[in-house]
Amino acid sequence: MEAGGQPAAPHVSVILPVHNAEAWLDECLRSVLQQDFEGSMELSVFNDASKDKSMTIIEKWKVKLEDSGILVVIGGHDSPSPRGGPSSCAMWDATSTWSDERCHVRAQDPNPGPPQQIGYSKNQAIAQSSGSYLCFLDSDDAMMPQRVRLQHEAAVRHPTSIIGCQVRREPPNSTERYTRWINQLASDQLLTQVFTSHGPTVVMPTWFCSREWFSHVGPFDEGGQGVPEDLLFFYSHLRKGGGVVRVDQSLLIYRYHPKAATHSVLETTIWTHRVRFLEERALPHWAAFTIWNAGRQGRRLYRSLMAESRRKVVAFCDVDENKIKKGFYSYEDSEERPKPRVPILHFRAARPPFVICVKLAARFVVAGYTQQITDMDPRWQNSEENKPHRHPCRSLTLS
Repeated sequence: MEAGGQPAAPHVSVILPVHNAEAWLDECLRSVLQQDFEGSMELSVFNDASKDKSMTIIEKWKVKLEDSGILVVIGGHDSPSPRGGPSSCAMWDATSTWSDERCHVRAQDPNPGPPQQIGYSKNQAIAQSSGSYLCFLDSDDAMMPQRVRLQHEAAVRHPTSIIGCQVRREPPNSTERYTRWINQLASDQLLTQVFTSHGPTVVMPTWFCSREWFSHVGPFDEGGQGVPEDLLFFYSHLRKGGGVVRVDQSLLIYRYHPKAATHSVLETTIWTHRVRFLEERALPHWAAFTIWNAGRQGRRLYRSLMAESRRKVVAFCDVDENKIKKGFYSYEDSEERPKPRVPILHFRAARPPFVICVKLAARFVVAGYTQQITDMDPRWQNSEENKPHRHPCRSLTLS
């Protein structure tokens, strides 16, 4: 107890939004119980109008967790209005501490409305919690026993960073390339590969950070279903000078299944946010640049750019002779007159800097030299002429 009789705030709050998660909750909550962290812990659950047996499972584990010394705070949205309503307990902001009359369970509406969306649920789970550090957990995932301990140690050393970790994907072969990307990025690539299609370089279910830093950056966007709230928060975090650190141990069972919330976010939405972030963070530093790829993705990037950025594109470059023979790409949808015609060059004739629009399975460098680019097209392989050509340049990869 703190002076004055108030309960001391826990060191770590595990943030758990829940919606119809009965299939995974037992394993998820058991993993909270099995943490070997020696500091104080709290589990903050926000139930977003679950219609299955999720609340029954949560109430069962609440007893077990609190018997082991882990306080459990349970909330849920209370009205059918679009954003939910206030609960019978106070709605706490991200920096609040609890009063003497602390609520362990927040009221559940007996006739809940439709589920809101994941950004809202995360914000509410954070608001009702009080730990100095936040450990994010999805209800369909499970933590290794050492997760909280190791990420807390890293967060203490890096107070303005998002701390991630390596993952074990379930089923094991469901997203092999993506899982390799998550687990094998070098420490510098956690910042340099933020423009790729995979999203945040440490995946959201592995995030751990201080409450103070979250309050500085957040909250999560509550725009509704289909909003990539994790990507938007990650970009805001980077804008504010935040770091990215990964604990190089597999600390999370990261489940893939058709009902995962990530499937509600359209690829076109992610693409638009990525291009705008590229224009905001990188392109202002360049007077001109080349798009590496005269194919579909390269042309899509060109068309997606704002007019000011498009005018900086001096060429496309490629290895495909058929594309190169065309000589130029004409942007027919442009309102400019005459319509922009962008040269298509062989990559050896192109000049840096580059924005590289290719899919890469191997490691690549975003700043410094472009290298290991043979994975993007088999025609680059087994040819002396087509071995990776190194430019002492700056390049960004939009894969």
